[in-house]
Amino acid sequence: MIEEVVIDHVGVAGDGVAKTKHGAVYVPFALPHEVANIAVENGHGTIIALKKSSPERVEAKCRHFEACGGCALQHWADDPYQMWKRSLVVEALEGRKITTDVEPVIPCEPHTRRRMILTARVTPKGQIVGFNRYQSHDVIAIEECPVSRPELVDELAAIRSLAALLANYAKEIRINVTLAENGIDVALEGCKINDEKLRQRLVEEGLKQSFIRLTADGEIIIEKERPELHFGSATVELAAGGFLQATKEAEEFMASLVMQGLKKAKNAADLFSGAGTFTFRMAEKMKVHAVENDDSALKSLDRAYRQSVGLKTVTYEKRDLFRRPLLPRELEAFDGLVFDPPRAGAEEQAREIAKMNIPHVVAVSCNPVTMSRDLSILVEGGYTIEKLVPIDQFLWSPHVEAVALLKKRKPKPGWRL
Repeated sequence: MIEEVVIDHVGVAGDGVAKTKHGAVYVPFALPHEVANIAVENGHGTIIALKKSSPERVEAKCRHFEACGGCALQHWADDPYQMWKRSLVVEALEGRKITTDVEPVIPCEPHTRRRMILTARVTPKGQIVGFNRYQSHDVIAIEECPVSRPELVDELAAIRSLAALLANYAKEIRINVTLAENGIDVALEGCKINDEKLRQRLVEEGLKQSFIRLTADGEIIIEKERPELHFGSATVELAAGGFLQATKEAEEFMASLVMQGLKKAKNAADLFSGAGTFTFRMAEKMKVHAVENDDSALKSLDRAYRQSVGLKTVTYEKRDLFRRPLLPRELEAFDGLVFDPPRAGAEEQAREIAKMNIPHVVAVSCNPVTMSRDLSILVEGGYTIEKLVPIDQFLWSPHVEAVALLKKRKPKPGWRL
């Protein structure tokens, strides 16, 4: 069915939303107040003809835009795009009846993302190395990526050569290409190497390229140097495929907010610590207890701490905080706490924190919906949101990072929290 529609607004997934007599229709790559003829199917529309274009529409930065699924909003001017990103946080908070000031979005520049996650897939027409097609499981080959660091994009030809060696052994592999402080790290997933001839060919190919390390399902194929990250004054080894913040610039800004929120703390907890993104910066000023469930991240944290000088005491434990959140008797030692969970948030842990009188808490999240849920638990438990900053770490996508600084309210006489 072809229908002429007016786009009302951009929804949470980055699609234009048109209100029709049949209900809302979601139209990718459409902007507010645009008029378009669209083909409608199951509540989703495809633009057939753009009858009236928005003055906010700009030329996309990438030749693969609209085909590649990595970006949804390259065609939107910076100011309205950033206001929309902020609105994702505001509306999630309003959904939980939280009223607080939300600061303007901190922008991240193009060409700053330091990891590309590629797929190499064998098809009837040959192997394709690239990103998923928009709203599809198909893979499209890419030649450029204005989101990613140029050093990563420059390695695409080398990655294709590497993937070609595996085409007869694995129909599909995932390739994590990361820019560490000292070079490029390549981690292959889905291709356990049991063939010695293949292993030798991978070694030879890896040595020809500029990668400092190549791993396959965690096994080191070549390692010219251990990939390193700098977290404050500490140098941390990056585990193969290990977590890191998408951009170094966003990480540093987030860390500065964490330190601002915990500046009065002397003994703090870092929950979902990873390899120590915040831990080591905190340890320059205070004692820190880091809690993380990933073995490789904790090994990196431990090694880095042992090799560091001038830090306060850092302790750590392996723990699944979803199943076993820290309990009040364990939390009572801390006068500061930061938690940075995955997208699912930290509901059970937030409930335990809310019972406590930890003076300063910082919440970090890449999901406004689960963050708002967790913040509502803390607010109900007597915390006040002092500052909330969205950070556009995931450029031109519908995802946004946010950092909230909270302070425990002092109960009035006669109150019982």
